[in-house]
Amino acid sequence: MAHGERVICKSETLAEGGLGVRFPVGEHTNGFVIRFLGAVRGYVNRCPHVGTPLDLWPNEFFTDDGCALICSTHGAVFEPISGRCTAGPCVGDRLTPLPLDLEGETLVVRLPAATTGPQ
Repeated sequence: MAHGERVICKSETLAEGGLGVRFPVGEHTNGFVIRFLGAVRGYVNRCPHVGTPLDLWPNEFFTDDGCALICSTHGAVFEPISGRCTAGPCVGDRLTPLPLDLEGETLVVRLPAATTGPQ
């Protein structure tokens, strides 16, 4: 595995509109992956409003109906596929995406150099 790559989980671990998987991407930063409409997406776990993690309860990123991502701190609502904020204090802002690859049945994130430190 190359520097900056991290195995996250088996693809089947992610339920449609259900719990995500949180993982470290830097010294003080986490990322998360979710499944929505059959697509897997990864984002930095930081709301663009004030920088708090989205999940108050670990790995709970979706609204109760499983149709949107929500920041548990201020209620900002995000589209799961694009990461765009559609309601709340940061409308129009976006979650920071993380590039993912599927290697067999395993999800791997390709971390940007800024989150992994010097190479």
